[in-house]
Amino acid sequence: MIRIIKISLVGIILLQGWSISAQSNLDYKDTVEPRIRVMIDNDFGGDPDGLFQLAHHILSPSVEIKGIIGSINYQGGFYGSPSTATYACMQVNELLRVMQLTGKFPVYEGGNFGLTDIKTPIVSEGAKAIVREAMREDTQTPLYVVCGAGLTSVASAYLMEPRIAKKIILVWIGGGEYQGLTTTPRVENNPEYNLGIDIKACQVIFNISDIPIWQVPRDTYRQALYSYSELVYKIKPNGIVGKFLVEKLEYLMKKAKGSLGEAYVLGDSPLVLLTALQASWNADPSSSKYVIKSTPKVNNSGLYEETTQNRPIRVYIRLDTRLMFDDLVAKLALLKLKN
Repeated sequence: MIRIIKISLVGIILLQGWSISAQSNLDYKDTVEPRIRVMIDNDFGGDPDGLFQLAHHILSPSVEIKGIIGSINYQGGFYGSPSTATYACMQVNELLRVMQLTGKFPVYEGGNFGLTDIKTPIVSEGAKAIVREAMREDTQTPLYVVCGAGLTSVASAYLMEPRIAKKIILVWIGGGEYQGLTTTPRVENNPEYNLGIDIKACQVIFNISDIPIWQVPRDTYRQALYSYSELVYKIKPNGIVGKFLVEKLEYLMKKAKGSLGEAYVLGDSPLVLLTALQASWNADPSSSKYVIKSTPKVNNSGLYEETTQNRPIRVYIRLDTRLMFDDLVAKLALLKLKN
């Protein structure tokens, strides 16, 4: 009996150590301290690239995750998966269970439908969490709201409390290409995926608010290509987390009946690159390139109307995908070694 108790205690200690090591980002506690706060907002129940991004952020020691918001997808879902914020949160909690981090981060539901107009917020737990964190007066640590989905929760938070605009930076994966900044054909009659989830919310953020925006538009986030062979060779063998992530993607590839080819866009990973992987001095994602433009107006079709009168917007045109993907692989490999 004593031996069984000892073995059980050792198991508990090892399990706790696993959780603590993942939450404190491997062995970096003596060399890297958190220097920014992030609120993570994504449609985790859709494209599995959001789960790659979330795992990567969790393993990044320079960021302090203050909340994770599950957002809606298009009606009908992504390849048949449920479209709700509730389902997105279920996917978050599944990843946290795999990482032995259940309950370590607050998980909030965003609104389960898009804005009906540009004046009325959807008062969700996710939107309230953004306001609460942004309006804190007990910290000077910069707050980034990183979003790889529709802007429903961010726009609602702004409508609920416009003062958050002076207290956050929004990093958004979304929006179509810009004339003069891209060599790819523009799809004039088809709004970009994340923008189209909630056009009214995008109008609030772009047309009305004064929130600083770092935008990664469609032609830029499509640079985040990772081959299936690399996923199988570099990520899947790297512990239960790597296996979990790649199997989520493989499940989608099978549902798509092999039509997705052999290179997948992990388009939400730039949220990690632009926040966690900033330069040491004059903190900024200095290895990725951007231009400053006047923020365009977004019309009712989800397309840009160029203007020179609006506030500046940072539009990323080139990503350091080497840094972004090698860092993910290294962190998963180090986590595997720890366990």
